[in-house]
Amino acid sequence: MNPAPLVALVGNPNAGKTALFNALTGARQKVGNYPGVTVERHSGRLALDDGRPVELVDLPGTYSLDPSSPDEAVTRDVVLGKQAGERLPDALIVVADASNLENHLRFVLQLRQLGRPMVVALNMIDMATRDGMTIDADALSAELGVPVVTTVAVRKRGLDELRAALGGVLLGSRPAAPEAPESDITYFQRDARRIAALAITDQPRSRAFTRAVDNVVLHPVAGWLILLALFFVMFQAVYSWSEAPIGWIEGTQEWLGAHAQENLPSGFIGDLVVQGIIAGVGSVVVFLPQILILFFFILLLEATGYMVRAAFLMDRLMSLVGLSGRAFIPLLSSFACAIPGIMAARSIDDPKERLTTILIAPLMTCSARLPVYMLIIGAFIPARDVAPGIGLQGLVLFGLYVFGIVGAILAAFVLRLTATRGKSGGFMMEMPRYQLPSIRDLLIGLWQRAYVFLRRAGTIIMGVTVALWLLASYPVAPEGVKQSEYSVAGRIASGLEVVLAPIGFNHEMSLAVIPAMAAREVAVSALQTVYAIDAPDEETGAAALGDRLADSWPLPTALAFLAWFVFAPQCLSTIAVARRETNGWKWPIVMIVYLFAAAYAAAGLTYWGAKGLGL
Repeated sequence: MNPAPLVALVGNPNAGKTALFNALTGARQKVGNYPGVTVERHSGRLALDDGRPVELVDLPGTYSLDPSSPDEAVTRDVVLGKQAGERLPDALIVVADASNLENHLRFVLQLRQLGRPMVVALNMIDMATRDGMTIDADALSAELGVPVVTTVAVRKRGLDELRAALGGVLLGSRPAAPEAPESDITYFQRDARRIAALAITDQPRSRAFTRAVDNVVLHPVAGWLILLALFFVMFQAVYSWSEAPIGWIEGTQEWLGAHAQENLPSGFIGDLVVQGIIAGVGSVVVFLPQILILFFFILLLEATGYMVRAAFLMDRLMSLVGLSGRAFIPLLSSFACAIPGIMAARSIDDPKERLTTILIAPLMTCSARLPVYMLIIGAFIPARDVAPGIGLQGLVLFGLYVFGIVGAILAAFVLRLTATRGKSGGFMMEMPRYQLPSIRDLLIGLWQRAYVFLRRAGTIIMGVTVALWLLASYPVAPEGVKQSEYSVAGRIASGLEVVLAPIGFNHEMSLAVIPAMAAREVAVSALQTVYAIDAPDEETGAAALGDRLADSWPLPTALAFLAWFVFAPQCLSTIAVARRETNGWKWPIVMIVYLFAAAYAAAGLTYWGAKGLGL
C-alpha cells in the first residue's frame, strides 16, 4: 500500500505559512525533530475533495534555497529530497504574501525551476485589498505556469480552492529528486518585478511613494548623505532641546540638597545623603532629557520604516569587513545597551560571524556613555555655532559616535582576518512601507527607556556611588591634606595613576574609571562625589561640576578622557553576558584586553596629539 502523498509547505518568513498549515490540518498535527538536527518538524493530515489523505509538512521559512541557518538548510534538503529520514515531497504549496508580492515571487521563481508539481497560495489577499491593491490571480498563474489560489489563512478563506488545486497537481506521476537550481538573485528579482507588474492591476499610491523615496534614500551616494544628515540633526537636537528640562532637574536637585542639609543631622547620615546620594546620583539623572531625545529620534526612525533602510546601507559597508547584514540588528541594539545587542547575536548562524559581532558590540556608543560625553563636552566645548544651525557641541557628540563606529569596523576587520577568519554570509531583508508613527507607541517607548534608566540610577548607580563615598570618606584626612587623596579610594587611585599618567589622566580621573567598570555613568557620579567631599560647602549639580572640571583640567586631559570612554571596556554585567553567550571566559577576556588596549592607545594618542597642537 502506497503511503499518503507528502506535500511540503514552503515560503518566505512572515508569509502566513504556519497559519495556513494550522487551517488545513486542524488538530491532526504532530511535532518532532528532524533526524540529526535540532529543528522542529511540524506535520499534519488533510483530506482532499475526493477523500484521498495527504501528509502536509510545514517547513521553516526561508528566502531562497541557499541556506544561511540550520532551519533554512532543512527546508532546502527536504525540498530536494536530501534530508535524512524524509521522503521527497510529491508536491509543494508555496505561500506568498499578496501585499508584498514582488519580493515573495523571487523564491517562487527559484522553486519553479525545480520542475516540481506546485501550487501558489497567494495569502493575506485581504490585506492587499485593504491597501488598495488588486491582483489578477489568473494572469499570475498564466505567467508562472502553475495554479495560483488566493487565501486568507487566519479566516480560513480559499481553503477549498487550495485543496482542489492540490488534488489536481497530485494526479501526475511522482518526480525524481531534482538538483538545486542556479541561484541568480538579480535574475529572479528582475523577473519577479516583471511578473508582479503584469499581475497587479491596481497599485496603491503608498507603494509608488515608497518606491520613489527608496530610489533616493537607498542610493549608494545620496543614501549615505541622508543617513549622516539625519544622525547629525539628531545630535544637534540632543543639545538644543534639552537645555530647559536639564535646568528643571538641576533646580530640583539643588532644592533637595538644601532641604536635606537643613533637616538632616550633620555628620555621617547628612553627608551620605547630600554628598553621596543627591549629588552623586543626581549628577547622572540630570542627563535623562538628552537620553530621551536621542531615543525619540531612534524610535521615530524605526516607526517610520527608515531604520530598515539604514540596515540595508550598513550591510554594504559591513560586507567589506567580513560581516553580513545579520550583524546590523545586534549592533543597532547595542546603541541602547550592549547586553541586548550581544544576546541578539544569537540570530547569526555562522559561529565566527556571531563571535565577531559579540566582540565588537561594546564599541557601539551605548546610552551609558552619554552622561560622560555630555559632562565633558558641556565643560570644555564652547556652546557656539560653527555654521547657521550647526552647534559645535552637537558636532563633537556626532564625531564621538562616528569614532566608535569606525573603531568597531576596524576591530571587525582585524578579527575577521585573524581570530574569527571566515566568509560572510548573505542577507536579505524586506522593506516595509513608510508610515506615520503612532504617538502612543513613541510615548510608551520613551517611558520604557526612562524607567530603565531611572531604575538603574536607583539601584546600580546609587549602590556604587554610596560605596565610593564610603571609600572616599574614610579614613578622615588630617588638616591640610585632601580627603580624596588620603582615603582608601584615593590611595587606590594613586596606584592606578602611575599607569594612567602617561596618557594624561589625573588623580580624579584615575579614581573615576574604577567604579565605571560597574556602570559607565558612575564615572560622572564618582567625580561629583569626590569634589563634593573635598569641597562640601560648594554648589553641586552638573553645571557646577562642569565648571570645576573646566577650571582644573587642561583641554588635552579632557579630550583623552573622552577618547578613553569611546573604547573603555564594558560594565561587569556586559562581560558576564558575553561569558554566558560564548560558553567560557576565553573570549570575554580577549574582549576586555583588546578594549583596554584600544582605550589606552586612543586616550594617549588624543592627549599627546592635542598637546602637540598646542591645545
